[in-house]
Amino acid sequence: MRTRLLYLTRHGEQDLTGHADTGSAEPDTGLSERGRRQAALLAERLRGRPFAAVHHGPLRRAAQTAEVVAAALPGVPVYATELAGDHLPHDTDPAGLPPAYAEFLAGFSTAERADGPRVTAAAVRRFAGPVADDGGAAGGEPVRELVVTHTFLIAWLVRQALDAPERRWLGSNHHNAGLTVIRYGPAGPPNLIAVNDVAHLPAELRGTGLPPDYLV
Repeated sequence: MRTRLLYLTRHGEQDLTGHADTGSAEPDTGLSERGRRQAALLAERLRGRPFAAVHHGPLRRAAQTAEVVAAALPGVPVYATELAGDHLPHDTDPAGLPPAYAEFLAGFSTAERADGPRVTAAAVRRFAGPVADDGGAAGGEPVRELVVTHTFLIAWLVRQALDAPERRWLGSNHHNAGLTVIRYGPAGPPNLIAVNDVAHLPAELRGTGLPPDYLV
């Protein structure tokens, strides 16, 4: 088995111009101008890293973020996958949770509460853990993979890495184009290398889409 270094990033800021406060479901729009700047700065942060692959969810904001980043990683294959999509990761029981969380969870349909955890479990099987040896020397260079996804999957993988209670994915919000890295070695528990790292973003590009106190 070989060590996997799993790089996780939330897509850049979504362009919701003309869609705010409509009361309808969030549209599948691409990146805003700020989102493109965030993606470009993330690309520069990751330039030169020896990635084995870039994976991204099917929504436009994730696909466009991956496209910008991949341009700085020539020769690295890029894959679109539903496993990196925007899914409810766990059908969390709202009992005992603050009212805001209970109200949030109530907004998901029966189908979403069934399909989301199923897809998320498949994502865990695919991305969370060491890499099966391909015949090369065991214990060699770590396999680096980048997943451009959404805050729910990142929150779930961080929760899992910490072996925290399942409901602790709630409230774990991630910056647009922030970087989280989890190390999965052949022995021992996963190691969090970085969480919500936005060192590559200037202050005006941090905390987009999040509560004001996330800007630190």
